[in-house]
Amino acid sequence: MDLSPLSGIRVVDLTQYEAGTSCTQSLAWLGAEVIKIESPRYGEQGRISSRDIPGIDSPYFLLLNANKQSVALDLKSEQGKKIIRKLIETADVFVENFGPGSIERLGLSYDDVAAINPRIIYGTIKGYDPEGPYGTYLSMDPIGQAMGGSIAITGLPDGTPVRPGPTMADTGSGLHLTIGILAALRERDTSGEGQKVSVSMQEAMINFCRISYSRTISAGDRPVERAGSGMGLKAAPARLYVCKPGGPNDYIYVYASRTPQSRHWDRILETIGREDLKGDPRFATAESRWEHREIVDGIISEWTGQRTKIEAVHALAGAGVPAGAVMNPAELAEDPHLNSNGAFVKVSRPDRGEYKMPGWPVKMSRWKPTIVAAPTLGANTREVLSTLVDVTDAELDQLESDGVI
Repeated sequence: MDLSPLSGIRVVDLTQYEAGTSCTQSLAWLGAEVIKIESPRYGEQGRISSRDIPGIDSPYFLLLNANKQSVALDLKSEQGKKIIRKLIETADVFVENFGPGSIERLGLSYDDVAAINPRIIYGTIKGYDPEGPYGTYLSMDPIGQAMGGSIAITGLPDGTPVRPGPTMADTGSGLHLTIGILAALRERDTSGEGQKVSVSMQEAMINFCRISYSRTISAGDRPVERAGSGMGLKAAPARLYVCKPGGPNDYIYVYASRTPQSRHWDRILETIGREDLKGDPRFATAESRWEHREIVDGIISEWTGQRTKIEAVHALAGAGVPAGAVMNPAELAEDPHLNSNGAFVKVSRPDRGEYKMPGWPVKMSRWKPTIVAAPTLGANTREVLSTLVDVTDAELDQLESDGVI
């Protein structure tokens, strides 16, 4: 018995690059049957983006398209249009993230698709609200982050704005769309009707940055200031501290809560052997520690500089202090626990061999996903079309000869 949460849900996937593919990969990891529609000539653009080996799908594509099926289909041909309509008739969900106007030119707008299948959940990602002043503008992750506020609040206080490392506008909009699609599927159980679910990258980023809008609530409407690795809370300690041997990522983040009942500061002093500073009026309150933050930083830095980040994190976090070592992707990918609990999984393809990738981070007590490598271009075309659209072998041969598949 298939206990996958989305078992029986079929998704027609017209996504590309990262925003839309993050959504459909999440649905695939949760057990949905995701049928990725791609150009027969070159496939989805992500296959060739940042390619490391000529003729083989890029790591970028592999990381975003696990657990999917690939159907190579020319949507601009008349036969291709007929086939996609038949696939839509069988589907529960349709997802796209083409640039403004592109999906309409293919004849696959929400109105078009809903006319074919009124029960379908139509998911779409654009850079901006199509009804707004930026609705016709193109967007990619750095643009979404710029227009959504995350770049403005990232960086050093006296420096230029900095784009955060994670592709939050892309993956963030994709995950927001996943949530919306799941809610729409649940609502369909009651109403029996499909609906359109749309997310803009700009608004997804606004939601991610929502704590920054506390300034719009606070008295005086204070501007949001960049805080570097700090938290903008006038808290000390609340920053990165250098550890030995002083490499690019040899740091630990240490934080002590500002709440009066917190024992974080006392625990720090106990851990680093500076109990003599307990009761010192310079550090007795969050406000006084902030006032003397340079001294606070010096005290902690002297201790962390004599230890590796792993030694420091075990000592501090083990004592009940919020502390975390700065881990780079290579270190995380080799972590024994993260490799045993599914945070990282190994998959393989004949052309690429075995490789490791992040798994699905949501743990469920009665089910866990099986991760399958991203498909090669058109790997499932014949199977899907013969099973779902009743295309015969002879017809498939002709479609292939005509370049439709």
